[in-house]
Parts: sequence; structure tokens; C-alpha cells
Amino acid sequence: MTQLHGVAIRNVSGLLVVALALGAAPSLKHATAPVQITVKLSEWKVALSETTVPAGTVTFSITNAGSIPHGFEVQGHGIEKEIEVIQPGASDTLTLTLEPATYEVYCPVGEDSHKKLGMETHLKVVGARSSGSSGYGESAMGETHEARATVQSIRVTGGGPVIQILPGPFPFPDSAAPILKQFGDEREGLESQVKDGPYSNNVVPSAGTFSFTAWDKGAVRDSVDGLAEFTTQDGARWKLVLDRVQTKDVPHHPRFGGVILGLYYHGVTQVHTPLVPTINSAVALWAFGHLYKNDQLVTDNAMVHVMLLSRTRRDGDFALACWDCSKNKIEELQLQILPGPGEPKLAAPGGFLFLNWEKSSSRKAS
Repeated sequence: MTQLHGVAIRNVSGLLVVALALGAAPSLKHATAPVQITVKLSEWKVALSETTVPAGTVTFSITNAGSIPHGFEVQGHGIEKEIEVIQPGASDTLTLTLEPATYEVYCPVGEDSHKKLGMETHLKVVGARSSGSSGYGESAMGETHEARATVQSIRVTGGGPVIQILPGPFPFPDSAAPILKQFGDEREGLESQVKDGPYSNNVVPSAGTFSFTAWDKGAVRDSVDGLAEFTTQDGARWKLVLDRVQTKDVPHHPRFGGVILGLYYHGVTQVHTPLVPTINSAVALWAFGHLYKNDQLVTDNAMVHVMLLSRTRRDGDFALACWDCSKNKIEELQLQILPGPGEPKLAAPGGFLFLNWEKSSSRKAS
């Protein structure tokens, strides 16, 4: 009996050992095999190879596939971790222990300007592995759009002195020079604008009105309704009717649904052309417009860029007053009009129209 009992005990012990080993296996595997997520950063997306993963250790392998510096940050459920900014073509990793929750994943460069331009997505962490992931870009058409479902709107009214900005040299070439090196194929065009371009101190008094309403609905559903009427240095009367946003690429400018509220960019921000001082904007939009000169239609496809931004020009001579203007009052309404794709230059100095309303205001649209 003792022997049999001993055998029984040994057998039971052996079973217990096997059972414990089998039970421990998943924990050991979970602890030693972190989930790997490949991340591609570009203008203006964060693409994850997995969008739903099990809780535990997660390693993000991040590559900047864009043309300008980007960062990477994970935030949510008490976690807020980021990497150092990485240059185009460079890579980095970030390893975190994540509990079940939905985490925001984004590029924080430019005080979240890159995030507002579309570089954000979400990562869902669950208690057990889900088979719902389908690789790159899934969340960009899912949770990100859901997060942007709330419509925001703004009503802007131009006011105060109105000036027309004519071609001339950029007043801060030394400050812009280091940033221009990051622009690749666009660098040559920007450097020519340093010598003679639209961001100058060559200004003349003008007159006119400008008001519009813009709706930030996310992706390509943004909209705008506005009217500008003004005179230029040659006495010509111009009218611009805005009724369509644009989402196609134009050098030096982002395209994310046409309307972006609350953006910090230009200048030293590493967000688009440094040939505008560093600014904060209440709204920035890119649109197509119907442009008339002396009551005659010029084009139905004028390319338009509008910003209600922090004040960049001083009173009196309206020269650019600062390289970093981001702390100034947001009251300068800027209107830039270029010819449509494939169309001849506009009949104005430099072939473009560039005006500022220096004491403008905004309010939430109803």
C-alpha cells in the first residue's frame, strides 16, 4: 500500500508538475514575446501594421517615411510616452506595457500641429488577441474619423487697415535658411522666394471687405462659404466667391480636408513654408474660388489660402515685425490667391494676389 501510495503520489505529483508547466506556458510566452507593431510616419498619416493587439508588452518599430522630421507619441489610460523627433529616413523604437484600453497614437511635432494635420490614429488593446486587424491604415478610416465626427465651425470677419503685399525679399533669410534644407525638391522654389516672393515688406494700402464661414467636418467633407471684395494697387476691383475647399497638393501647403482650426505652424515649427513667421491660427483653409476682376470672370478655379493668424505686421508701415509671432493676438486675416492649375498668372505684380486685414475677428458659427 505504501508503495502503491507512493506511486500514486509520484504520479499525482508528476501530473501536477505537468499541469503547472502547461498552465504557466502562456504567461511565459506572453512575458517574453512582446507584440511587434510597425509604424510608418509620413505627411500626414500615422500608419500602424496592427490596430488591435492583446494587453502586455508592445514594441513599436517606427520609421519616418516622410520628407520632414516627425515624432511619435502614445497617450491614454495613464500613459503618455514619446520618442525624440526623428529625421526623414530614420527609425526608432518605443516599448510600452499596455493594459486594455484605446490609446491615441500621434505625431506631436509643432505643438500637435502635425496631429491636427492628420497624423493621429488609435490603437485598441484588448484582454485577448483579436483577429480584427487588417494592417496599415485601417484605423485612419475608422476610429480616427469617428473621433473627428463632431463638426466645428467658425465665422470670420475682416477689419481694420487693409494692405496688399507685393513681391519683394523675405526679411528673415538667416532664420529660414536652416529650415529650407529640409524641403528637398521644393527647396529651390522656396529659396527663389527668399529673394523675391510674396512674403515681403513691400506693401501698399488697399481697401475692401472679407468675411466667411468655415466648417471643419473631417477628411474631405469640410466646407466654406465666403466673399471678399477689394481693390489693388492699380485701382482694379476684385471679387472672390468661396464655396469649395480643396484637398489636392500644392507645394509648401498641407491638404487635410481644407479647413483646420487652431493650428501652430510655419516659421520654426517644421510645418510647411518657413517664409511665413511662426504663427498660431484660429483657422487655416485651402479652397477654390470664383475670381472676378472689374466684374469680369477671371477663373472659376482660383487657388485660395486663408489664415486668421497671430499678428505678424506692425502698425504704421506694416512690415513683418517678428520671426516668432505665435504669442501675438490672433487678429490678422490673410488672403492669398493664385491662378488655377494650368492657368496663366493673375494680372497683378508677381502673378498673385496677397492681402491682409489687420484687425479682424472671429466667433463660433451657428
